[in-house]
Amino acid sequence: MPIVTLTTDFGEKDHYVGAVKGAMYSELDDIKIVDISHSISPFHITEAAYIIQNAYRSFPTGTIHIIGIDSELNPENRHIAVLLDGHYFVCANNGIISMLTSEINPEKMVEINIHDRVETNFPVLDVFVKVACHIARGGTLEVIGKNISEVKQLTGIKPVINTENTQLKGNVIYIDNYGNVVCNITKSVFDKIGKGRSFKINARTATFTRVYSGYSEAINFDLPAEKREEDGKKLAMWNSSGYLELAIYKSNPKTVGSASSLFGLEYWDNVTITFN
Repeated sequence: MPIVTLTTDFGEKDHYVGAVKGAMYSELDDIKIVDISHSISPFHITEAAYIIQNAYRSFPTGTIHIIGIDSELNPENRHIAVLLDGHYFVCANNGIISMLTSEINPEKMVEINIHDRVETNFPVLDVFVKVACHIARGGTLEVIGKNISEVKQLTGIKPVINTENTQLKGNVIYIDNYGNVVCNITKSVFDKIGKGRSFKINARTATFTRVYSGYSEAINFDLPAEKREEDGKKLAMWNSSGYLELAIYKSNPKTVGSASSLFGLEYWDNVTITFN
């Protein structure tokens, strides 16, 4: 049974998600549709790229991923279908795919050219669904598009390294449901540049000199519960995707605040690591 995932900024209130699913079931009644997220911030390409990058690997090879973010067709925002790492991605050529192609070379990329057969002001429904169902039936990419050799690059997805290799300058690329802040600095880059040296992380009002490998590692469970520093403890850690995350242990954004609010961090704010 073919699997198609949906990642959009449509939200849950409107009819858009239901209409897309209904159109797919009308074309293929044996398809399996999985929602990755419909709560992407409107038109937030970097947020969508981060989420799809960290979700797609959990699906079987051959899964088709529809990404409905900033998908309106115009001369600077064409539609593409990409075969990468054994998975298919159908989206706009607006930089979303570049976060994946920066690590893995695509096997095939095409610019979708079926628009002359489809009149649409809702491309996810009218174009992306048709392309996904074509692939699900075993169709090739060449039938629905012309080969391309490159995609639009998303700026700010890689940290900047100074010439002396003493500083990494990154940016906030994602804020999760708990208000934890994810930076575009990965553990692999940190280890390569840091080479075991001591360091200091600066992010507006927050500073850190240690990065944990998980939330619980930051808590001393040898102490009695009443003496532990738990709720409200600030920490830096490598998250499950290998990115630097600045967090508040067991934070609740609606009560005590979150890393984003307490550290004063928003999207694209600078996060700097200086090595000694």
